Amino acid sequence: FRGIPEDFDFWQEAGCEGWSYIDVLPYFRKSETDLDFTGDDFHGSEGPIPIRRHKDNELLDNPKAFLDACVAYGFSFTEGMNHPDSTGVGYYPLNRVDGIRMSTAMTYLKNARNKLNLTIRSDVLVHKVLFQGKKACGVLVESGGEKFEVFSNQVILSGGAINSPQILMLSGVGPSGHLKSIGINVVHDLPGVGQNLRDHPAVFMQYESLVDLPEYTPPLQIGLRYTTSRSKFRNDMQVRPLQLRTEHVPVDFKYSDGSTPTGFSVALQKAVSKGEIHLKSADPGQQPILDYHYLSHPYDLERMREAVRLCVELTSTKEFQAGIVKRLSPSDEILLSDDDLNQWILSNVSTQHHSSGTCKMGPSSDLMSVVDSNCNVQGLDNLMVVDASIMPDVVRANTNATTIMIAEKIADQIL
Repeated sequence: FRGIPEDFDFWQEAGCEGWSYIDVLPYFRKSETDLDFTGDDFHGSEGPIPIRRHKDNELLDNPKAFLDACVAYGFSFTEGMNHPDSTGVGYYPLNRVDGIRMSTAMTYLKNARNKLNLTIRSDVLVHKVLFQGKKACGVLVESGGEKFEVFSNQVILSGGAINSPQILMLSGVGPSGHLKSIGINVVHDLPGVGQNLRDHPAVFMQYESLVDLPEYTPPLQIGLRYTTSRSKFRNDMQVRPLQLRTEHVPVDFKYSDGSTPTGFSVALQKAVSKGEIHLKSADPGQQPILDYHYLSHPYDLERMREAVRLCVELTSTKEFQAGIVKRLSPSDEILLSDDDLNQWILSNVSTQHHSSGTCKMGPSSDLMSVVDSNCNVQGLDNLMVVDASIMPDVVRANTNATTIMIAEKIADQIL
């Protein structure tokens, strides 16, 4: 599921040359084989990642009811959510075949494992990047209780939006004041490392259903992507029915005996609020401190309130026949008051697992940029970051496809 054209055009406008929608589209196509749309301008047919969508006759009862309710409410039905003009309700493009998510490990890496110029080491913890002056020359790592150095004329960090900024800061690359405060020698003052933490803040609305689920239950089949009423951002919200066999199950979910737990994820796709990552200590074994600042801007909270109430309207329609679903949380009483609903949202907001932006790409004139348009770390030689952390802002979609696109684009550039 890709971001929309405006996401990438914003990257270009922010000074990331070569990252407009037209520039990145070939790498989206290169990465996939779309089993539903073949041979057109927007979908790939020769890439390693297979893509398919659930068909109408495969929909479970609640996703089917949600789709019908959205259309009856006035939202458009979209055949292909990766079309640049797509909006409304439709089937998600999934890299899931026969119940198995076709990851990059199962597709890209599987085909490369036996290459003579590739060595893969698992269970290796990176302590820091090694430098000769301003030039990266390798990494200090630990494996099996032993520390050793690995030297290279090119170091590429792909630790993701949490670990890549963590490794940079452990290496002395980051905000100098923060590094000094925990006893790390500063190699290069780069204030943007760990800043600009972006994500999709989400709340889970708890429902129960009288419909039994089959033994194999796909957690996600369809979703609604739309623009909130007073938004300046197109497609800034997602609402989607979830079957509760995913990481989204709240720990306090209490439903009636004999019923089936279900619910709806409401996730802001274009938040204004930004978070940050700090080191807890100079120990690479300690996880960094993540402060997302979710919904700290009133504009974000306003849009979330509207979306939660919209979901209540949709699930109250005749398409959701009486007794098939029952809302457990938030209650009717909470929904009546903006203040009470704000409190419910802030008490329940969580991650949609789309952390990004913490080593953001940008021009050297942007003091908060960490890498340039070629993913080279600003002010250092032989060091790159290539993962979701380089996104200037999170895309209005799940980040998997966009992260693969980034890797395809930089790999092509390196070659």
